[in-house]
Amino acid sequence: MPLQRSNTADKFIVDRRKRHRNSDVARAVRKTRDRLSQQAGNPDFDRELLKLHARTMTSGAVVIPLLVLVIAAAGRLAGVGNEIGLWALFTLTCYTTVVFMARRIERTEASELNSLQTRREFLVGHFLCGLGWAWFVWLGCGACEVDQFQVIKAVVLLFAMAGTALMASSLSGALLATFAFPVALYAYAATRSWMPVEVIMAGLLVLSLPFFAYIASHLNRFSLLLLSFRSEKDALIAEVETAKSMSDEARRRAEDANLAKSRFLASMSHELRTPLNAILGFSEVMANEVLGPMSNPTYRDYAHDVHDSGQHLLDLINEILDLSRIEAGRYQLNEEPVMLLNIVEDCCHMMELKARNKDIRVVQDFEQTLPRLFADERAVRQIALNLLSNAIKFTATGGEIRVRVGWTAGGGQYISIKDNGPGIPEDEIPIVLSAFGQGSIAIKSAEQGTGLGLPIVQGLLAMHGGEFELHSKLREGTEAIAIFPLSRVMEELPALPTAAVAVRRR
Repeated sequence: MPLQRSNTADKFIVDRRKRHRNSDVARAVRKTRDRLSQQAGNPDFDRELLKLHARTMTSGAVVIPLLVLVIAAAGRLAGVGNEIGLWALFTLTCYTTVVFMARRIERTEASELNSLQTRREFLVGHFLCGLGWAWFVWLGCGACEVDQFQVIKAVVLLFAMAGTALMASSLSGALLATFAFPVALYAYAATRSWMPVEVIMAGLLVLSLPFFAYIASHLNRFSLLLLSFRSEKDALIAEVETAKSMSDEARRRAEDANLAKSRFLASMSHELRTPLNAILGFSEVMANEVLGPMSNPTYRDYAHDVHDSGQHLLDLINEILDLSRIEAGRYQLNEEPVMLLNIVEDCCHMMELKARNKDIRVVQDFEQTLPRLFADERAVRQIALNLLSNAIKFTATGGEIRVRVGWTAGGGQYISIKDNGPGIPEDEIPIVLSAFGQGSIAIKSAEQGTGLGLPIVQGLLAMHGGEFELHSKLREGTEAIAIFPLSRVMEELPALPTAAVAVRRR
């Protein structure tokens, strides 16, 4: 069976190793991803798309104007004339207007934008740029010596359409507003001249326009999907931050309440024990008839019951106070060199009578060459007694308990107490390791305890820097292991030389 541990003494246990928690998170993430991937569009993102389009036009403000300048320079060299300069000036003015419009929209907050008006302004600006490209299509070159001038204009239009499809994809309809009229004008000019090459280029332009429009629409949907993911991510982050703040506040309040409770109990030691000691003393005097015999034997039985109940209550209060002092950090360790082997052996002798009454055999398996530990002897003794008491309590009559003391693999020392009792179900081990926690077997048992023994063991071991491990298998038994770290093991110093050895050396 895998190792089970618990590092808390609180009675509220949350087992974060359960797989269903991870599956719930994965299921929620998968559901959100599917919902977003199936989302075709959202009108709430119109402003974000306009801002994205403005940012793209601003960052790529020199691409199309640079192409226009290159075309104008090449046209002048080819002898087109001054008309191409006027065309370049008009087209650059149109693109500059669009860029200034984009910069103004980019500086404006998204919440202040009128999406319909801004979209209309952008489309008008792109249509004006399209008029510039229509002028370019209508340009003639009677005096230039360039062959296939119409083919060159078609290739330039293809480049311009490709660049616009990439840059203006965030604004649906921008490509058609820019190049629908130039392409139609080029097709009209080609049908008038009816040159085979011009007709082929016109057909290519007519087919390219819907193709680039299709690519632009896909890029637009991709941008919308990214915005959807970003919005959902921001919402999830906000929910996580809110839940985290609420969880931190709840944890802080719980820790404050738990610390206040622990401090209260730790400071109430005298007030709680004094009246109980009086009850125990007077009931013992009455039960033993120290001051004279009781005429009614029922009263004597009542005195015995009062003494036993008071002793049980005193043991419970002692354990609660010990655990409270450990939790409140007020448990002071009186550290000194101790022999772990001797302490465990004394504890076995103390519990021998209780084990013999149940016909339980206690087998001791100790390593005899263990050095001393630097630890609190009372705490180590309490650890051993708690583990032995639990083993005897839940071992059936005629059972066996094996007590081992030895080295750990890391150089520390350990106490192992293994019984052949009924064992603990796997899902109940975190409950058993919590304060006041009792498994189903302990509840059904006639010897019910307080449920504080193992949490006290964990707390005392944690104060020593050690660990507590619990192995159990149903109907086979339980093994409790208390481990002290290597830092607690004291090295043995070499013996000092005697006088005879010193003389011999001289």
